[in-house]
Amino acid sequence: MAAPDLSGVRALTFDIFGTAVDWRSGVIAEARRLGALDGVQADWDQLADAWRAQYVPSMNRVRVGDLPWTNFDQLHRISLDQVLREVGAEGFTPAARDELTLAWERLPAWPDAAIGLQRLAGRFTVASLSNGNRAQQGALIRFAGLPFERILSAEDFRHYKPDPEVYLGAAEALGLEPGQVMMVAAHKPDLRAAQNAGLRAAFVERPLEKGPSGGADLLPDPDADVEAADFVDLADRLGA
Repeated sequence: MAAPDLSGVRALTFDIFGTAVDWRSGVIAEARRLGALDGVQADWDQLADAWRAQYVPSMNRVRVGDLPWTNFDQLHRISLDQVLREVGAEGFTPAARDELTLAWERLPAWPDAAIGLQRLAGRFTVASLSNGNRAQQGALIRFAGLPFERILSAEDFRHYKPDPEVYLGAAEALGLEPGQVMMVAAHKPDLRAAQNAGLRAAFVERPLEKGPSGGADLLPDPDADVEAADFVDLADRLGA
């Protein structure tokens, strides 16, 4: 099969959680730190996994109108109380719970992320495109040292991925046609939704995203326009 013609691609939009940063280890570390301060003990790995498991159901509550538009930080704060009950960590004070919600601003970048983005920015506009709200993304990108040129958020469009309004809104915000934008993600459903909206797609594998027990999307992804092992590999494959 011939390689796809990507000569028209001018911008790359990046998923953040799991693709650019390691959400799981970051949430575990912050929960452990704050638990120690409050004298709370729990299975912090379980907490991180259970909290992330509320991500899609929380967004669906907005999507179906059960909740009005509610941003990422607020959804995480709402679901945190339920998660703390599930893992037996209800000893957190209200202030500590608010602080724990900010764990999503304190996540480490994958080791290749910054250098890969720097290379890619030499050829393309590089922008975030996350369900995280703008304030949350701004804080996280600063913390993780990620050189994004633009921050685009589901909050801008009042829709959450994988709604097409997010991908089409991103292209419009960048002043481009959908086919001039490539979505980069470690999650195949995100890429399929972007492609259905007319964007191109690059799959980047993050095998440890969900921890050592597995569960992450893995190579190959034959439906993607580009497949890469990490951001540096992606830069190589895109000639950046």
